[in-house]
Order: sequence, then structure tokens, then C-alpha cells
Amino acid sequence: MSQTQRPEFFELQNGSKANLPFSAAEYEIRLGKLRALMAGNNVEAMLLTSMHNIAYYSGFLYCSFGRPYACVVTAERCVTVSANIDGGQPWRRCCGENIIYTDWQRNNYWRAVKTVLENSRSIGIEGDHMTLASNQLMKEMLGGVEIQDLNQAIMGLRMFKSSEEIELIKGGARTADIGGEAIRDAIRVGTREIDVAMAGRDAMELEISRAYPDSELRDSWVWFQSGLNTDGAHNPVTTRRLEAGDILSLNTFPMISGYYTALERTLFVGEPDAASLAIWQANVDAHELGISLIRPGATCSSICAEINRFFTERDLLQYRSFGYGHSFGVLSHYYGREAGLELREDIDTVLEPGMVVSMEPMLTLPEGLPGAGGYREHDILVIGEDGVENITGFPYGPEHNIIAA
Repeated sequence: MSQTQRPEFFELQNGSKANLPFSAAEYEIRLGKLRALMAGNNVEAMLLTSMHNIAYYSGFLYCSFGRPYACVVTAERCVTVSANIDGGQPWRRCCGENIIYTDWQRNNYWRAVKTVLENSRSIGIEGDHMTLASNQLMKEMLGGVEIQDLNQAIMGLRMFKSSEEIELIKGGARTADIGGEAIRDAIRVGTREIDVAMAGRDAMELEISRAYPDSELRDSWVWFQSGLNTDGAHNPVTTRRLEAGDILSLNTFPMISGYYTALERTLFVGEPDAASLAIWQANVDAHELGISLIRPGATCSSICAEINRFFTERDLLQYRSFGYGHSFGVLSHYYGREAGLELREDIDTVLEPGMVVSMEPMLTLPEGLPGAGGYREHDILVIGEDGVENITGFPYGPEHNIIAA
């Protein structure tokens, strides 16, 4: 068969539709809100290209491997555009239609996208996800359409969680606690970080496979750090062996259908020295203060200011390393941040019912100072109409997390 006879794109409905993480009604509600946003901005079609927004609106979480993907939403259709390498899986795991583009000639992806857009004169995009090169190619391939960047508005929609989302997030928090228990049980002097991390990851994946048998089992992970390795919140796991007196950082991240949850705790192997205990307790006190400040009507910046004041009074603010919390939902360590809902000085978003945020203060003291190491605690809080629910159950602080050497 010659190259000219090969299809640019095609459909393949292989097998039956899978059970998605949410109900059909949930996806229709999400698409309805997106279409209202489109109409309010005089946009006829929405071109979603990020992992998080495609998953949020269709249920399909793609694996790029250098290939572009899309979910095109119009007034009547929701169509995922996927690479031929994935076969029929994207159709099975999306709530709408699917078109597969081929690799036989360059830019078949854009030809497939264009056929769904049909005669749309204006489209919305995620400007924060599109590179300069892809943006230029889009304009060349789609012709003279009007383009609007709606990424901030779409993020605003995702910041409010439905009851179905909150239930899934609660299940993730419970799974994170299970991983934490497995990690605590695996801590021994002489054990490698990687061995402890694997115990936590295996426990979480087993629980996800039990509680969510229809989900794709992918991307759950653990960062377990010891000693000097605790100085960064995102430091990778190593083969360092635990020693008596080590400060430890336990971080579990179960992933259920693209939804991230987390548990983070400070621990010690054996009794900490007085300086370490004082820093640890100060961070625990800041954590509890922060939890008390999370309520409807509070702003992200005001919460941050109060915790900053607490650390300033104790001459510890210079050791704070990042913001005090963030939103939850479709996200991972490589996609999906809802940056408009982070507890930082430069964000004035007002907390409202339906939002889900963490409280996670961290202090890092460099080597050579008394109490050197990284200290952090992390809980997840659901903001409701009648109060705030802390859905993290694993205990924190010196009373619970000093492991006998």
C-alpha cells in the first residue's frame, strides 16, 4: 500500500466502553459548565491539550511519549484525538467520541483536530500548555480562526470539586494513610530508602486495585527521604541506609484515575536531640495553626500571612521553603497544578465550599545548624457548607512518629 493510500485518521471502537472514574452525569455536568464558559467568551469550540483537562472532561488520561493529544469540545460533541500507537484504549476510556491519527505523514494530528472543529471561527486553547512551536503550527494548519486563551477560566472551574470528586479524593487520602502505615512498619536501622519506599508503594497499589478495580493502575509513588536527603520536598529516593538518629520524611502519593492525594510526615529513628525536637514541634504547631485558619471566606494570602507571623516570632521564617498548601484534583508531579488555589503570599483567592486544599508547612535547616534537616507535615481538608473536614488520618508529631532505633 502506498503512503498516499494510508489514512490520515480513522475511528476504532475496539471492545466495549470501560467503567470511567465518574458517572456519565458527572461528565455531562462538567461539559455543560465548559460550554457555558465557551458561550460567554464567544468561543465555538474548545481545544484541550493538557493531560489534566483532557482527563477531567473526557475520562481519558493519555501517555504522550512525544505525541500530541487533544479533546475537542463543541456545542454538540466531545471528541478525544489520540495517536495510533494507543489502539482502541482511548475510545474505551473516554465518555465521548474518539479519532485516531496516524504517523504516516507529518501533522495528521492537526488534520484530525480540524475535522472536528469543522467550520468553527473561534476556538479556545490552554495557553499555558501550548509551546510557541505548536501554537504557530496550529495557526498554520487551522487557518484564520480566532484564538482565545481560556486556561485560567478553565482552572477556575476545576477548583470546585463535585461530590463524586470529593469521594474519590477521600478514597485517595485513605489509601495514602495505608501507604504511610506500611512505611512506618518498614523503618529499620540499616534499611535502604528505596526498600522502605517500595513497601509503601506496594501497599497503596494493592489497596487501589481492591477498592477501585476498574481504574488504571498507574503512577502511584513514594518519596521517602532520610538525613540530608530530607532538605527538599521533592528529592528522589536513594539507596542510602537509615542510621540511628536520622530525621525521616515520609511522603505517599496514591494516584487513582489521575487524581492525586498525599500524606507527608516527619519521623525520627530513635529519640531526636533537643534542637531537632524544638524545630519539629514548631512546625507541628504551625501545621495546627494553618488547619485552624482554613475556612470559607479566608484568603490564601491571609492564611500565609498568619503562618509567616508565627514563624517570624520564633525566628524561623528564613527556613520556610515553599507555600503552605495547594488544591487537589486531576494533578500529579508532572501535570495539572491549580495554581490559583495555592496558599502563598501572592494569591488572594477566597476559600469557598467545594474546594479541597492541603496544609503543609515545611522548615529546612541546613547541615551544620542544630536541628538540621527538613520538617514537614501534610493534611488534606475539604471545605464544606457547614465546616471543614480533615480527611487525613495518619498521626503526626513526636508523640507518634519516633521509631525505636
